[in-house]
Amino acid sequence: MNHKQLIAEAENFAKEQLGQDTTGHDWFHTNRVRNTAALIAGMEGANVVICTIAALLHDVADEKLNPSKEAGLLKVQTWLAGHLPDEAACKHIMEIIETMSFSGGGGAPMSTLEGQVVQDADRLDALGAIGITRTMVFSGAKGRPVYDPEVPMRDESLKEEYRNYSKGTAVNHFYEKLLKLKDLMNTPYGLKLAEERHQFMLIFLEQFYKEWNQGAE
Repeated sequence: MNHKQLIAEAENFAKEQLGQDTTGHDWFHTNRVRNTAALIAGMEGANVVICTIAALLHDVADEKLNPSKEAGLLKVQTWLAGHLPDEAACKHIMEIIETMSFSGGGGAPMSTLEGQVVQDADRLDALGAIGITRTMVFSGAKGRPVYDPEVPMRDESLKEEYRNYSKGTAVNHFYEKLLKLKDLMNTPYGLKLAEERHQFMLIFLEQFYKEWNQGAE
């Protein structure tokens, strides 16, 4: 199988698995991450094919969309074993997917440039206008309010807290995760893209509080 065919097969698999998602982890998110990963890979000299396949499959394995992290990873590993005969490439892609999640900000750093690229691309889609929109959609899907001044910030460095979505608010999530992402970028070009999106979120929050408190004493 040539690279073009492999990518097409991975696209179809991702669409099949994520096409009905309504939490912001849908095919369009995956496609944006794929495109951004390819862009950063070209700028940083990474293997574009490895980055593309890993980006296309990363949310198929996401534990938020599967019964468990292990079940999600097994699904991707099984697919790769049936479509990519290069064992080293399969192992590389699985390593990227296994370690790229935010997971409360913890976890091991990405050990390869390709992993750094895909992680940056995924984090970039949680920033800026798209990131704001996805946060609101995800919060609504999980029953979280947009904002409540009485709800305290959570420590999302703790995995249990990070996964307990119902206790937070959409706006709190900016501080618990999204505004931390810029300083977690791996690549120079990823950081450049993140800075603009980070600044946009700060402007949004300033306007949000202005409107929220308008007329209040």
